Amino acid sequence: MKLHELAPVPGSRHSRKRLGRGIGSGLGKTSGRGHKGQWARSGGGVRPGFEGGQTPIFRRLPKRGFSNAPFKKEWSVVNLKELERFAAGTVVTPELLQAEGLVKGVSEGVKILAVGELSAPLTIRAHAFSGAAKEKIAAAGGTVEVI
Repeated sequence: MKLHELAPVPGSRHSRKRLGRGIGSGLGKTSGRGHKGQWARSGGGVRPGFEGGQTPIFRRLPKRGFSNAPFKKEWSVVNLKELERFAAGTVVTPELLQAEGLVKGVSEGVKILAVGELSAPLTIRAHAFSGAAKEKIAAAGGTVEVI
């Protein structure tokens, strides 16, 4: 089979019905919209969530909680197991992590989390650390520096 021999299965493709082209077409005059009413008008219909005048569900349900979205900090997260690739004594910085591909652009900063183990003593400079990550880095003989 070649590219120029490809074709849709016979009967699988239909041309669309053209509306308002006379009574013989089956969709002439009112073009399948019925007689008058909201749905017959151009631009007719109701907005999303409209329930025919009944109080919509999004107004019946109470508002809950609090969103800190405008002030939320987006951390670039790096786990300890990903730092195993560095040799002992290496100074790990956000720039080094970016060069290694562990971080895709520093957003609010780099945060180190304690997933995995660390065997080599490293000096890690980052914007934030979890408590458990600090303990594991210290246990491996490394040092933590908050930027």
